[in-house]
Amino acid sequence: MMKLKKEITHREFSEKPYPLEGFTDTHIHTSPDIKPRLLTDIEAAADAKEEGMNSIVIKSHNEPTSGRAIIASEVTDFPVYGGVVLNNSVGGINVEAVKSSAMIGGKFVWFPTISYSSIQINWSHVEDILHVVKENQMVIATGHIKPDDIFTLLDMAKSLGIWKIIVNHPLTKVVGASLDEQVEMSANAYLEHCFVTCMERHDNLDPVLIRDSIKKIGANRCLMATDFGQIFNPRPVNGMKMFINSMIHEGISLDEINLMCKDNPHKLIN
Repeated sequence: MMKLKKEITHREFSEKPYPLEGFTDTHIHTSPDIKPRLLTDIEAAADAKEEGMNSIVIKSHNEPTSGRAIIASEVTDFPVYGGVVLNNSVGGINVEAVKSSAMIGGKFVWFPTISYSSIQINWSHVEDILHVVKENQMVIATGHIKPDDIFTLLDMAKSLGIWKIIVNHPLTKVVGASLDEQVEMSANAYLEHCFVTCMERHDNLDPVLIRDSIKKIGANRCLMATDFGQIFNPRPVNGMKMFINSMIHEGISLDEINLMCKDNPHKLIN
């Protein structure tokens, strides 16, 4: 992998940042959490509100964020969405965890992330979960599962008429989808590109690879998110500005960015 250019990493400090008005960040990690996080649910919402954003999505690998999102929304008067990640801490591929999240108002169901390597996916249980997802108009996100399992999930969801699907950070090492696989996935899902993959303490991905994926697939089937919240990375709103500058530097237009950061998240969530 080529290294991230430092002039892009720090571009937010040298150029006028683009406004985030109407944007949604579909991938933010906040505290409380097992790992130290840079900011709380409420602080992340307040930051986004100050920037004029439309909404944010908070995620935890270890516990549902459904109820936390409601509290953050009420405290800040700003739309915050949450859900549940199907890791071992909630019983893995557990339909009851999804039902509970839905009853609280959870919007997202992420498939396993940090527990993926230790979970044997029971596809019969997945089908039960998909019925709950469809009934409650939730959004499926693929988490850290590998391409073979992603395609199985996409086929099952398609057979049930479910279209609100996100393939999380396909270019990361944990997922590792090829460009051809990404194109195939985009027929039935939105591909979420996260700027955290370009950070030195993560995948150190060259943003050119994200640009190439967006151009190949089309911005109408992609999302831009940060996946920020780590204590050693910038605040998510600053990360989003960095991401925008990086993509513009690589030839992505403002119209394409608006599709990925405004229109597409709005379709999925609303």
